[in-house]
Amino acid sequence: MANTNRKILRRKMVENKTGLARSTLYFLIQKNRFPEPIHLGPRAVGWIEEEIDDWIAKRVADRDERRIEV
Repeated sequence: MANTNRKILRRKMVENKTGLARSTLYFLIQKNRFPEPIHLGPRAVGWIEEEIDDWIAKRVADRDERRIEV
């Protein structure tokens, strides 16, 4: 069953949540290292909050894994 409680974040919200600048977001998207936005209209995009949260959690897990390796 599809998750019907998904929240869409606009770019400014994603920037605030991740600490990344607009140019960095789009650079990472281009390199397939950040979730792609969904198109909301002709000039509007948004991101699924859960995908952004997962991306952040992966960064934390990668950091913690590197600490263990040292």
